[in-house]
This record gives sequence, C-alpha cells and structure tokens, in this order.
Amino acid sequence: MFRTFAFSALLPLFVLSAAIAQDYKVEKLDQTAPEDVSPEIAALLQPTGLKFVKGESRTVCEFWFCKEWPISKEAKVSAEVNYPLTQGQVIGVARYPRKGNDFRDQDILAGTYVLRYSLQPVDGAHVGTSPTRDFLALLPVAKDKSAGILEYKPLVTASKEATGATHPAILSLQWLSDSTKDLEVRHNEEKEWWLLRFKGKTVRDGKAADQAIELVVVGHSEE
Repeated sequence: MFRTFAFSALLPLFVLSAAIAQDYKVEKLDQTAPEDVSPEIAALLQPTGLKFVKGESRTVCEFWFCKEWPISKEAKVSAEVNYPLTQGQVIGVARYPRKGNDFRDQDILAGTYVLRYSLQPVDGAHVGTSPTRDFLALLPVAKDKSAGILEYKPLVTASKEATGATHPAILSLQWLSDSTKDLEVRHNEEKEWWLLRFKGKTVRDGKAADQAIELVVVGHSEE
C-alpha cells in the first residue's frame, strides 16, 4: 500500500516534468545562414540567427531574418492586414534540420527555405483557417534565388514544393500581443500554438523603425 501511495504521490511530478520537457524556447544562433542560400538573398540577412528549440536541445528550426525590411510610403496596417510589409518581399530564411509542420499541419520537408511575406486570399476556400491574413510562405532555396519582390502566383507555385502538396507551406503571422519583450516564445494555450516574438527593423523614406513580429512556429489551424 505504501508503494502504491508513494507512486501516486510522485505521478503528478512525472507528468509535470514531461510537460515542461515539451516546452519550447528560443536561443540566439551565432552563425551565418546556410551556404545553399543564394548570395543575393544572403546579403540581406543578419550575420547571426535564432534557434527554435523543443525541450532542452531538439532544434525545430533555425531562422535568419533580414537586416531591414524596406516598406513603401503607402504601407499601413488595417483590420485585415497586421504588418506594413509588401506582398512577396523577403523576410528571412529558415532551415529545418528534420521534417516539420506548417500552419495547415502539412509536412515541411527537411531543408532550407526563403521566407516571403504574403496575404491569404479573400475567398471561400480560406474562410476560418486563420484569424489573420498575414503569413510567411516557405520557398525552397533551390527555387528562390532573387532578392526582389516575387509575384503571388510564382510564390505559391514554388512554395508548394516545400510540402510536395497542393497548397503552399505557410507559417502564420498573428496580431501583436501586449508584450514588450524583444525576443521570447509565447504559448497560446487555447489553440496550442507556440509563437516566436522578435523585433526587426523597417525602413520607410530612409528612416528606420522597430517592428515586432509574432509568428506561429509550432501549431496549426483548426481547419
């Protein structure tokens, strides 16, 4: 009886330890972007990156974001658009050391990808898939070598090769929380999303400004 009681008393601790082990964190990555990134895109990137880690040491993915994101004079946010970015512009690069999953729960094949900003189409096929329209599309570096703006259709075509499916690979950008931290991982318990919050720089008319971004790295849409 004593052994049974002792085991029962310890069980919540085991469950708690297991839950903690599944948490995610972000670490700074003191290395440059992978060599398979084109020189033109590599020139846009910061010299160091970020590592999104599960538990103590399992790397989910690595990110290298641009030194700055140029934005147009007309760029603005609205009830539907949360970030003043341009459709098809390069936001950064991501590397998955092993298979991952995107916001639609599609497999992301291991490899290196260019991250480009895009907006979800306003049509019946996408109703209810996300509370926001902003997302980052993942394009295999072998298919995306230009630092320039990429039109929507070729963006979608190239991004489909990240999953081998009929839909592009996407990571959802969410509304900014009231957090003031420059770098953190946030957990949306209701939706079971793990979000990376970080700060980059936008440049408009030669003037730089901080721009926080919150990106769903782990977790997917309910539909």
